[in-house]
Amino acid sequence: MRLLSAFVSVVMSISTVAAFAAPGPSPQSERVAIPRQGGVLHGLLYKPNGNGPFATVIALHGCSGLGSGHGGQIQPRYLDWAERLLKAGNAVLFPDSYGSRGAGQQCQPKQRKIFARRERVADIHDAQQWLMQQPWVLHGRTRLLGWDDGASAVLWAVRPQIAWAGRHDDFRSAVAFYPDCRISSRLGWSARVPTLLLIGADDDLSSPSACRQMVDDARGRSALARIVVYPNAHHGFDRVNAPVHVVAGERGHIGTDLKARADSQSRVAGWLAR
Repeated sequence: MRLLSAFVSVVMSISTVAAFAAPGPSPQSERVAIPRQGGVLHGLLYKPNGNGPFATVIALHGCSGLGSGHGGQIQPRYLDWAERLLKAGNAVLFPDSYGSRGAGQQCQPKQRKIFARRERVADIHDAQQWLMQQPWVLHGRTRLLGWDDGASAVLWAVRPQIAWAGRHDDFRSAVAFYPDCRISSRLGWSARVPTLLLIGADDDLSSPSACRQMVDDARGRSALARIVVYPNAHHGFDRVNAPVHVVAGERGHIGTDLKARADSQSRVAGWLAR
């Protein structure tokens, strides 16, 4: 009888864990086409239920692209962030900078044809202009969020020198996950909107020291800029269940750091709500 009772208890426990761990339905995205010079900028849009108006986040994918390569689905990292931002009442627009130009990943220099400071900044501009024409967008509450190459584009887009003439609805704030700061740090970077940088101390694909120097040098001539450097964390620390590994074709490492991931989720929520 004790054996049967123990068996039933184990089965019930397994069932409870399975039910708790079962993922809910993924949020539905809408494919959008945004006019751009020389073509169309495709993107994925996630919106809360209702008519709005909604605060909106323009989210810039990293150098491996927006999709996971499995049926064109969005990468788990970006879907995870979309779900979090949606729960907080935000709409989220992911411009597909690479797919819109028929390009694959741009992680290695020899692959790179699309640049953060040029095409991707233009995509941010076009996405912002398109959003300002949508009736469900809350003006004055558009923010930027980017990862690696997309984060580098964010850093370029918030520079005072690149503010677009005639814009009445500038970005409210910006967040950059592990950007490459080496060029920006040499060019006297500063920001016109509050900007948060998040990077791992052991990031050997980007440069934590260059990012720290860049933010330190901007003090006194910039809008609020903050940097958080996570001890022992590598590039891509906010990924979903990605063990740290060496990147194919690179000498660097990438992978999840649970402490950095949890802390960044809290910090980003607070920063974007400001």
